[in-house]
Amino acid sequence: NTLLGQMQTSSTCPSCQGDGKMITDKCNHCAGEGVVRDEEIITIKIPAGVGEGMQMNVTGKGNAARRGGINGDLLVVITEEEHPELVRDGNNLIYNLFLSFPEITLGTTAVIPTVESKVKVKIEPGTQPEKILRLRGKGLPEVNGYGRGDLLVRIHVWIPKKLNAEERKMLEKLLESPGFQEGPSSSEKTFFEKMKDIF
Repeated sequence: NTLLGQMQTSSTCPSCQGDGKMITDKCNHCAGEGVVRDEEIITIKIPAGVGEGMQMNVTGKGNAARRGGINGDLLVVITEEEHPELVRDGNNLIYNLFLSFPEITLGTTAVIPTVESKVKVKIEPGTQPEKILRLRGKGLPEVNGYGRGDLLVRIHVWIPKKLNAEERKMLEKLLESPGFQEGPSSSEKTFFEKMKDIF
């Protein structure tokens, strides 16, 4: 009793930890807890289209509970490995295609990698650098949904760093050709101006 009246306190039993029963003959392996530390290798199905940082919950594969309780869950965090040729942008994929000056001027057929196989893409004559070709449905699938992203092919021009005398003479002759006189605005450099800067 106190000046404020009768008070009661309660606490967890230090012997049984609130279970209401005690194990007197404890197991040498689990010390009466009913669980032992162990590891298990499991196989889980990863849905197509998952990305960096996504999490998957595997029910019942976490830590075991004490004395017959419900097991916890295993949380799997996805780490995405970079592709050697394709860059991911959401469900879209980006591929940088480098073409020589003759190829981009005359046109060509390029082999483009996708996540499943390789496809042939026709490059039209006169295709401009930095142009993006969209291959619909060749990207990544939507996770647990419908539809796929696109594969975006970005065109680049590969400019040689060294030319022999014959190659240089051919390019200088092309400079005088009428077909190479019309170019971009004065604020932009033509292909041949870029070549001059290099050589």
